[in-house]
Amino acid sequence: MRLNGSTALVTGSNRGIGHAFATELVRRGAKVYATARRPELVDVPGAEVLRLDTADQASVEAAAEAAADVDLLVNNAASTAGGNLVDGDLRAIRDVLDSNFHGTLAVVRAFAPVLARNGGGAILNVLSVAAWATVEGNTAYAAAKSAQWGLTNGIRLELAGQGTQVTALVPGMTATEPMKAFVREFGLDLPEGAMNDPAELVRLALDGVEAGQDEVLDRYGVQAKELLSGPPRAFDLSGTVG
Repeated sequence: MRLNGSTALVTGSNRGIGHAFATELVRRGAKVYATARRPELVDVPGAEVLRLDTADQASVEAAAEAAADVDLLVNNAASTAGGNLVDGDLRAIRDVLDSNFHGTLAVVRAFAPVLARNGGGAILNVLSVAAWATVEGNTAYAAAKSAQWGLTNGIRLELAGQGTQVTALVPGMTATEPMKAFVREFGLDLPEGAMNDPAELVRLALDGVEAGQDEVLDRYGVQAKELLSGPPRAFDLSGTVG
């Protein structure tokens, strides 16, 4: 898919990877709808700001109506909290599952007809290496990302007939504020360069969309997928899958 001249909508554009996506898409010549639950927090020069709360169906439908010219959907907004599955707060577990799975699904269902009317276009779902290698201390998030991976594979099959390309971005640790807070909370001593730079990760992802790739993997994603053929592994928060 050619991004120059496309029309993109990015969820969760107020910070981190979402902000980097919206900024880079503007730089590449796309018209960009930068969305967030709190649109007043979005600061992306050159983008049109919309409210979109993936947990609010009315908000999702309103965004799909307002952004009827979209041909690239970037599903980035998702909770990273959750905790452990066995002894964690059940409300937090439900929230992280709802955010990553049901929130993504709600946006896809609302925008699939929009993409069809506009020639098919593409969907990019921001996943995590945690989908393939669980994370000690946040196994609920890993389960949610596994569900989102299954969702991504499912919609790729279902939307192929309307010509919609579906790409999964599967990265490891990225230097966003939630990830840096997680590192501080667990007192992790990460080596220099262990975390992805959000801007570099976004460039990798968008290059993959332009190349028509089904999955875009960083170094951690490559390692984790190779290990799927063996026994289940956890993601080592020192920066490797082990």
